[in-house]
Amino acid sequence: MITLIKNAKIYSPNPLKGREILISDGTIAAISDKITLIGCDINVVDASGCYVCPGFIDEHVHITGGGGQMGHSSFIPEVTVADLAAVGTTTVLGLLGTDGFVKELSTLYSKTKALDEQGITAYMLTSYYGLPEKTITGSIAEDMIFIDKVIGCKLAMSDDRSSFPTEQEVLRLVNQVRLGGFTSGKHGILHIHLGNLSTKIDIILSIIDKYPTLITYFSPTHTIRTRALFDDCVQFAKKGGMIDISTGGTKFTEPHLAVGMALEMGVPLENMAFSSDGRGGVRRENPQTGEITYTPAPLDLNYKEFVCLVRENILPLEQALMLLTSNPARNLSLKRKGKIAVGADADFVFLDENLSINSVYAKGKNITKR
Repeated sequence: MITLIKNAKIYSPNPLKGREILISDGTIAAISDKITLIGCDINVVDASGCYVCPGFIDEHVHITGGGGQMGHSSFIPEVTVADLAAVGTTTVLGLLGTDGFVKELSTLYSKTKALDEQGITAYMLTSYYGLPEKTITGSIAEDMIFIDKVIGCKLAMSDDRSSFPTEQEVLRLVNQVRLGGFTSGKHGILHIHLGNLSTKIDIILSIIDKYPTLITYFSPTHTIRTRALFDDCVQFAKKGGMIDISTGGTKFTEPHLAVGMALEMGVPLENMAFSSDGRGGVRRENPQTGEITYTPAPLDLNYKEFVCLVRENILPLEQALMLLTSNPARNLSLKRKGKIAVGADADFVFLDENLSINSVYAKGKNITKR
């Protein structure tokens, strides 16, 4: 089926002059002011009154569910395509959390493939929080080379639940990511969960000071847990690294405000991305009663923080979109994602004038109709 989107205000994420998009086999075939087709069975979509933007990319989601930190009953349910579509996410990066024992990599791979089959694009990271690393094939490099969906590795540091990796251990993991990326053509990232310990990103800064070319392989996340951590991550970003500002989890300020602060401190907008940490486990204690609850982390915070960036005049629409589209696409080396261009995947979010999500298309199909 060929689909023609008409009367659109197209943002790629920068605004485009064309108002019509032609989709064929899940790919953008043409963009123009006027597209005329004769003798074709065409599905016409009227986007009048809508901004048509690239589908959102969430580069940190516990797609098989996180949790487990309060016993077996505290594991969080897995994510669904409907959950992701509701918040505009058309590409997702799945990973494990503190638990790499009950939540296995094989299950993560199966869920990644299932999401792909159900309409969106999904990738995964090998390993989990700790060391020694866990893999499917026996090494990180081989997971990246021989497993289609693996595009990097996860590790935790500066967290009292981490394995307290040394600089040499981190260098060894980066080496594996690089080697796997060379052969697979995926580039690869070492996605690093950061806690609130005073060691912050000392190891990362030490490594890139000695080996500057390694900076693009590091993907630190949860970068606004504390002000001190944020300040170090700003230095990392100013050196050319990409910082992942988690919209969920603990934070010293609201993510949209952190973006404004980072810009004032000299961080290029291109070096920041949002991720939700969705479907992780959130532990809260009621200060009055002492009651403890453990609930799924929300998936909609990337979208909400994006709206705040625009409504509070921190960034115009096209720049705010970068944190959900082109920036994470570049961080993950997804060349067909994060933009509206001929040859790119036909992933779109339709936003009305109030920035409410109207509909979501993934691989050329409307996934909000499920």
